[in-house]
Amino acid sequence: MKTKIFTLALAFITLNAFSQITVTDNDVVGVGDNIYQAYDSNSVNAINIGNIGTNQTWDFSSLQESSINELFFISPLGTIYENQYPNANLCLDDNGSFSYYNKTSSGLYMYGIGDTIFNSPVLFYPLPLYYGLTVADGPIVIIDTAITGPFLAMAIPPSNVASLTNGLANRADTILLQTTNATEFSVNASGTIIIPLGTFDVLRLKRVQTTTSVLNVYCSDTISGLGSWVPNVPFSAIPFLAGLSNNEIEYKYQWITNDVTVEFILAEIVVDDSDNIINGVSFQTSAPTSLIAVNMQEKFSVFPVPATYSLTIEGEENITTDLTLRDINGKLILTHQFNTSTNLSLDGVAKGIYYLTLKTENGELTKKVVVE
Repeated sequence: MKTKIFTLALAFITLNAFSQITVTDNDVVGVGDNIYQAYDSNSVNAINIGNIGTNQTWDFSSLQESSINELFFISPLGTIYENQYPNANLCLDDNGSFSYYNKTSSGLYMYGIGDTIFNSPVLFYPLPLYYGLTVADGPIVIIDTAITGPFLAMAIPPSNVASLTNGLANRADTILLQTTNATEFSVNASGTIIIPLGTFDVLRLKRVQTTTSVLNVYCSDTISGLGSWVPNVPFSAIPFLAGLSNNEIEYKYQWITNDVTVEFILAEIVVDDSDNIINGVSFQTSAPTSLIAVNMQEKFSVFPVPATYSLTIEGEENITTDLTLRDINGKLILTHQFNTSTNLSLDGVAKGIYYLTLKTENGELTKKVVVE
């Protein structure tokens, strides 16, 4: 009898161990991946963050697509800031905003956004991910920069400077900004998530990110020429920084799978320190098939396909359209804006498969184009 009990217990432990997943760098997005990210701000009451532990089930099937955003993961090569990120091997194009990463077996590291290059890489999330993992990253100084020039005199009114210096100065000459980031990661739950895209085995990653910014301003008097540093200035005292905070803590849950058909965060929720959901839920979805997408299909004619020397796009009269053409790796080939119709020259475009995106105020349409 003892042998049977031991055997059953061992079988249960083995089954439970095998139900856990591990997410490695091979399961994470790479160059050429396009991700459709939806957002729902109306179904929060039906969403439950859930408990810690294994064998959890998160039923987010009631989520609705209030909006959809397409994320392009492309090679840094050929992007506008390529030369500033020599160590990056992945770039995220989010509606024209470029952020740069280095994906390794130990983690996905963020190097900067646009021309804002971080002093040190920030860990986006550690790899491999598995249940029970805890990792601390930082504190790391990610921004340490000086802002100077005539811009400051216009951006910070003399009255603000006088208030900062108790009337001793009336001009801001230099701002020194130092931002420090520290993040705590913990994979504190695992199980199954159900979203409109499907059902997936997941790990739940909790991120607690603390951002601290120190602002020092050198102020001078235009009459006496005397000046001094004012330390630890609150962002609220600087008009163009007034919407920011010197100290912020963000609590976030992310549900991540090792299913290579999705390769990115399945769901993401920002909460307060009591796990109350703030705003809404981001979740991964499939390519838009909504009525808007169908209507967009009807609004444009694209021909000939396959194309050789040029591509004609005809739309409805008096509709301004932003056009982008990307290769299969997500690299931007060309951009163009037109009204009603255009004849797009393909001179210099190599043979292959491309993705043509047409965006208007009414929606967005992406079509596959073959150039022969």
